[in-house]
Amino acid sequence: MADNEFEPNIVGFLCNWCTYTAADLAGTTRMQYPTNLRPIRTMCSGSVDPVYVIRALLSGADGVLVGGCHPGDCHYVSGNYKARRRITILKTILNTLGLEDERVWLRWISAAEGRKFADTVSKFTEELRKQGPNPVKKYWST
Repeated sequence: MADNEFEPNIVGFLCNWCTYTAADLAGTTRMQYPTNLRPIRTMCSGSVDPVYVIRALLSGADGVLVGGCHPGDCHYVSGNYKARRRITILKTILNTLGLEDERVWLRWISAAEGRKFADTVSKFTEELRKQGPNPVKKYWST
């Protein structure tokens, strides 16, 4: 069982055109959500290499959120489809290695969905609190 004092660290790879803008909207409209997310602005969710996700987990992140535009609305036409394929393969690899694939979330959040962004971060933070600290980081963190 997770310690009540545990606060997860979440790395967020957020699409510049949609999810990052939704995060900005959530902030400017003063929506309440946990401060556990460390956002990294990317031009597209399709540009998030799975190696970045693995590196974040090995470096001590308790979870990784990849946020992008809804399928069919990508600024770069099909980047979110690429992200979906990459994250699906990554989760298969994590499962094969016996690692917790539920520590990686892929979510489609448009620029107008500030509430959905805040709710997603809240739910992810709560799920990670239940899971406890990332067990991999005690062996690999630098």
